[in-house]
Amino acid sequence: MIDRYTLAEMGALWTDEAKLATWVEVEVLVCEALAELWVIPDDDLAAIKQGQPPTPERCAEIERETHHDVIAFLTAFRETIPSADAARWVHYGLTSSDLLDTALAVRLARAADLVLAEATGLVTALKARALAHWDDLCVGRTHGVHAEPTTFGHKLAALAFAVDRGRHRVRAARSAVAVGSISGAVGTYAHLDPSVEAYVCGQLGLGVEPAPTQVVARDRHAELLCALALLGAAVEQVGLEIRHLQRTEVREAAEPFGAGQKGSSAMPHKRNPILCERICGLARILRANALVGMENVALWHERDISHSSAERVVLPDSLTAAHYQARIATRVVEGLEVDAARMRANLESTGGLVYSSQVLLALVERGMGRDEAYKLVQSAAMRTWATGIGLREALIEEGVDFPVDALNPARLLTHHDVVRARLEALEV
Repeated sequence: MIDRYTLAEMGALWTDEAKLATWVEVEVLVCEALAELWVIPDDDLAAIKQGQPPTPERCAEIERETHHDVIAFLTAFRETIPSADAARWVHYGLTSSDLLDTALAVRLARAADLVLAEATGLVTALKARALAHWDDLCVGRTHGVHAEPTTFGHKLAALAFAVDRGRHRVRAARSAVAVGSISGAVGTYAHLDPSVEAYVCGQLGLGVEPAPTQVVARDRHAELLCALALLGAAVEQVGLEIRHLQRTEVREAAEPFGAGQKGSSAMPHKRNPILCERICGLARILRANALVGMENVALWHERDISHSSAERVVLPDSLTAAHYQARIATRVVEGLEVDAARMRANLESTGGLVYSSQVLLALVERGMGRDEAYKLVQSAAMRTWATGIGLREALIEEGVDFPVDALNPARLLTHHDVVRARLEALEV
């Protein structure tokens, strides 16, 4: 992911230095387990532990000759161990995937934790703003057209629950992907006791692949990428809703606009929803990367490395994008500018059309057939659309004298607080 959309704590997990440090962590834990089995002498283990993560530059130098990144790493790491005799034990019984997949699981779990923290922050912000604006009346829209009254708090509550569901999916995917394998070539434990795997994965907080094939199953990684894409789609809903509400013709809510901020290089009046547009754009990256994850699931026989080049891009990019997207969305929600008066004005702008359902049902309650009532109300509504007269006046012209006090949003929101109770019970 480019620096523009990389937050420092997430970026730190995906540096070459961090990768090599995690590789050393795995190799040393394997040596510890082998020492417990009396394979490696204690003095040699002590020497191995004095080794340091090699520099990316040294690894790259060796890889230019070997064309194998793990062998380059092992050569460079052994150079840092003070005893060449002890260094021979490094990578004993392992194959490259044991190291790569187990270390990757560590970084994926840590990165997923960062995403989960940001998603929780967004749910918290949405819940707080929803409760603060619970009674701010606004029009609900279907197909972009005025439908019936709702409240801005209800809008935000729907978004809070959507992001919360995304958060739970990422949490489940985090568990699925936090799995290692120290099982050797084709996963048969031919050269390693399974207790080594149990020790290493236990120390790293990982589960164990139950039937390894030399690699950790890639449906786990696909699950994470899909969960990130679904979280991103939920966050996109936040951005898209605010983008629509910020349109000049609507102007009910707007993302924060800082002092000194410029909206356009040509038009000084512009105040564009650039953060929300960025949120929506990053969701597209997350969806595209999820497809790559699913393509990586099926490998030849016990393993190949067709997945390797693709996931080196999509795994860090998706985690980084999701982390950044949620952070920006939280910033938008916390700084959201809400115009309750404009909301009420827009609600009333169609002369009562938003109460057509209320009128329809009232006529049915009076004994009129539903089809007849529908035609009558629709005829009055079409006259309101065409002429701009109020719905009540149009109804009178249709021969229906409907009480003024029946056309009010309060009667439509009698049970509104049942949703509020659910929102208050949402744990963040």
